[in-house]
Amino acid sequence: MFYNQLSGARINGPIIQYLNNVDVTIMTKPADYSATTMKKVVKRYQKEAQHINLHRSNRLSDQTIIFNLSESFANPNRVPGVKLKNNPIPFVTKMAKQNTGGIMISSGYGGGTANMEYMTLTGYSLCNFSPTLPTPYTQLVPTLQHNPSIVDNFKHSVAIHPYIGVFYSRTTVYKKFGFDRFMYLGSKYPIKHQYKIDRSPYLSDKTAYANTLDQINNKQRGQFINLVTMQNHFPYDQHFYNNNPRYAATTVSEGTNIDSVNDFATGIHYTDNYVRNFIKQIDRINKPVTIVFYGDHLPGIYGNDMHRDGLKLHETDYFIYSNKYARNHGAHNFDHNTRFVSPNDFIAMVAKQTNSKVNWYQALLTAVYEKLPALTINTNESTTNSYNTSSELVNRNGKIVKKSGLTKKQKQILHDYQLIQYDVTAGKHYTNKYFKSPFVKLNILISKA
Repeated sequence: MFYNQLSGARINGPIIQYLNNVDVTIMTKPADYSATTMKKVVKRYQKEAQHINLHRSNRLSDQTIIFNLSESFANPNRVPGVKLKNNPIPFVTKMAKQNTGGIMISSGYGGGTANMEYMTLTGYSLCNFSPTLPTPYTQLVPTLQHNPSIVDNFKHSVAIHPYIGVFYSRTTVYKKFGFDRFMYLGSKYPIKHQYKIDRSPYLSDKTAYANTLDQINNKQRGQFINLVTMQNHFPYDQHFYNNNPRYAATTVSEGTNIDSVNDFATGIHYTDNYVRNFIKQIDRINKPVTIVFYGDHLPGIYGNDMHRDGLKLHETDYFIYSNKYARNHGAHNFDHNTRFVSPNDFIAMVAKQTNSKVNWYQALLTAVYEKLPALTINTNESTTNSYNTSSELVNRNGKIVKKSGLTKKQKQILHDYQLIQYDVTAGKHYTNKYFKSPFVKLNILISKA
């Protein structure tokens, strides 16, 4: 139970839980890892950042960027054998088609929320870590002195989660990432505008977006907001909602409870409406606001065979939207390489969407996003929060491809990516000094060289 160390200690006993945490290999050391190699890798992507920045005019620090993890949000109609009367998420579907959007390949099923959160904030992929490190939030982040993330680009950053803050050690993790505030139930920064739906014990997404709007309007300049919702969390068999018959299931896969699908479909339809209202409201704001909306994983309610339907059971919905003010000041949609992405792609994608300059690490992430297939763990297995399986590559057509089929250039990018992830999380931290330096200074150093 790496996702909740206290519960693990209660169930397993403190000795076993302690030994579980001691017997952890963070990541296998890549070949040719050394100080000299790391310097070469950094220099390579410093030059790449210079090239990218010639064509960009904005800075992330001037934007209001929202990473919105929508709990368990994924269209049931994509699951083999499941069919609803109507699409329960018409607005999100339209947003993904008319803006930057598509399918996000999750590295979890039925759980693992904070793993997707970790990947979006850091740009690192869970599949690069060893099998014994399935939950970076509890096993890794608290132990590191330096945790580079997108938060570093902003003078002000806020995390919002309309639930308790102890799961996945978020109260500790957000401090490590450098967030200025963490708003959760019981925190000194209270969750306001609290709404619930029917009999659900969870605060609704209406609550999440109302509090997010407060934060957007409280800051005149750019900021980063990490919003993690709770409305559509399990269980789904308690009849929380007065289900909407318009989105009822007509058929479900073998072993799937139709009532759970109906309750879940009603919940995500509420989310769809709340997202629609939120987009209307941010379009009225006279400063650049961009939201990355994504489902973290599917709910664990489907009886499908994971070996047969595993990839489909790891497909969630995502879109990136910039408000009218942002679009009038350089932000733009794009549709190249957007059909299938990974959570670790979002930093590069939001920089591209907002026409923002990048530092050397973000240039590496851009290469990973633009040149490599989507990275994930083996989608034929469901081992969320237990251990990591082998890595898997999903191309832009949604097909699993082999690493051996990558080009020489692609293999170099992947190796560079693994080198950086290893150095920061498990190695000698040779690159920490480069993360700490503003990219403007790095570009000056390159020019002089």
